[in-house]
Amino acid sequence: MELPRIVRVKQTFPDRSLKDVAGSVQAELTASPFASRVRPGGRVAIGVGSRGITNIALIAKSVVDFWKSVGCEPFIFPAMGSHGAATAAGQADVLAHYGITESTMGCPVISQLEVVSLGKDANGIEAFLDKEAHDADGVMLVGRVKWHTDFAGKIESGLFKMMAIGLGKFAGAQRYHTYAYRLGLEHVIRSVGRQVLASGKILGGLAILEDAHHKTAQVTAVAVEDMESREEQLLELTKSWMGRVPFDLDILMIDEIGKNISGAGMDTKVSNRGVNGEYNPWPGPKFQRIYMRDLSSLSYGNAVGLGMADVIHDRLLGKVDWNPTSINSLTASSPSAVKTPLHYGSDLVCLQKFWPTVGKLDPKDVTLGWIKNTLQLSPLALSENMLPLIKERPDLEILGEPEAFELDAAGNFRTTLFSPFEVASFH
Repeated sequence: MELPRIVRVKQTFPDRSLKDVAGSVQAELTASPFASRVRPGGRVAIGVGSRGITNIALIAKSVVDFWKSVGCEPFIFPAMGSHGAATAAGQADVLAHYGITESTMGCPVISQLEVVSLGKDANGIEAFLDKEAHDADGVMLVGRVKWHTDFAGKIESGLFKMMAIGLGKFAGAQRYHTYAYRLGLEHVIRSVGRQVLASGKILGGLAILEDAHHKTAQVTAVAVEDMESREEQLLELTKSWMGRVPFDLDILMIDEIGKNISGAGMDTKVSNRGVNGEYNPWPGPKFQRIYMRDLSSLSYGNAVGLGMADVIHDRLLGKVDWNPTSINSLTASSPSAVKTPLHYGSDLVCLQKFWPTVGKLDPKDVTLGWIKNTLQLSPLALSENMLPLIKERPDLEILGEPEAFELDAAGNFRTTLFSPFEVASFH
């Protein structure tokens, strides 16, 4: 296969970003009933997860400052199930790499794995709560509401999932995914979430919504009384903002995957893959083959999701830490997501091996798309043969003339999708 020339393209998504994130957090929490539910001097546990949420350190610090302003003693704890290799040190390290430490937050960060049982529901599902959080005077959740990578429902990823799988630590996460295999993850999330709410320990939550540019678009204080229905409304809203690759493609090339990008390494509803290997199970653009080039440094060796690719570069495989990868995969009952795909030592060979598998005899007819990751969908590159389609779309802007891939002696790209300067100009 002679590699096609590519066209760099900017996608136009509405910019819904908040102008003052910290101020918006303060306004939401001040207007909420949260402070009235804790006595002066009370200890408030703030649960923060492991996702790469934009402005998460700023938002967490704003929540800490709010609780201090009303005379309480806040502390932060990791609410991330089995992530961080299911160790207390590993989970504290995840938060630290997002800028969440005792020195930056101005409060303790307490990471440990001991849990307290909150009893069982009618199906025998036992709910758990981080012991330090349980011993506090109240628990507040800080999390992003968005679609889940494994299933579709009215509640997917958000505050309820954090109450269930996040607050339950490794002990809870392992059990919940086991029940979910039979009952469905949404059912388990709702059931365990209701048990956690019934404990009386939850003060409320701060729901974070992001726009298609992965910018903080909305922060909403959610009271416990209507948390379930409110989260359904927020999920529907954020789904309507979702960014996508603009066309069906024969080959989608992704520069990086990682836990900081998505729970499944890549957003399956952008890449249109199922964690158990299903091809194009979701609505939206369809991709016949996926080529993954690398693992994000911020994933710290966790390569969950590599099994959804058709081919990967050897550099990605060489960065896999199989301990956190296997723990995460087995806890989530998704071993298919870490199967090793075919892999080769150069970009050229990876593409040459796979273009004949898309059902087209002439490589000039193969359509190729290239994205940084499933969070950053603009700019992207598309093969030159897609120019007529690109020109029909008012939301797409062509950024220059078609250009050839530059390859080094080993057959790897010298061409990059975009430079840091270009990223800054689009965000």
